[in-house]
Amino acid sequence: MTDTAERVNIVDTQVLSHDWYLLKKITFDYQRNNGEWQRQTREVYDRGNGAAILLFNRQKRSVVLTRQFRLPVFVNGHDGLLIEVAAGLLEGAAPEQRIRDEAEEETGYRVHDVKKVFEAYMSPGSVTEKLHFFIAEYDSALKVSDGGGLEEETEELEVLEWSFDEALAAFHRGEICDAKTIMLLQYAAMNNVFNAQASH
Repeated sequence: MTDTAERVNIVDTQVLSHDWYLLKKITFDYQRNNGEWQRQTREVYDRGNGAAILLFNRQKRSVVLTRQFRLPVFVNGHDGLLIEVAAGLLEGAAPEQRIRDEAEEETGYRVHDVKKVFEAYMSPGSVTEKLHFFIAEYDSALKVSDGGGLEEETEELEVLEWSFDEALAAFHRGEICDAKTIMLLQYAAMNNVFNAQASH
């Protein structure tokens, strides 16, 4: 198999929208596995990369989540109030620093020892975004504010402290339906992060 870059030839790029983020229509030639070249067109939405973090407390077997209104899921039939882990776009910052800032802005906890556990493309058919996933322990001593997000960014978040079992149950009954949150909860379950001897 040849290098992928040798199989892709960008023919034309058209900017469809450059408001909050960048939406492009890209025409390209792609060499199929049988050697033939095929012209294709795709729309690509570039909103930058992001980071997400699961805050957990081993002693209490608890996690910190947020609930906020999300217009895109509202117009797709959900009530719009989505339960999520703290997350945000990098906006040029290093993932580790950005997620510390986001955790504090959204939850009120100033965490220091954040651990990156994986990366993932969230909607690779149309969106360029790659998410960096983190976990970090929290306790009451790290609480520096009420959280809730930044009003100047029109954020209004409710901070939730749930038992881990309660969060998993909410996922199983469909109450938690945000992908990044499900992925981090599943990571915590698979890697037994609440075991004090865990070394992941």
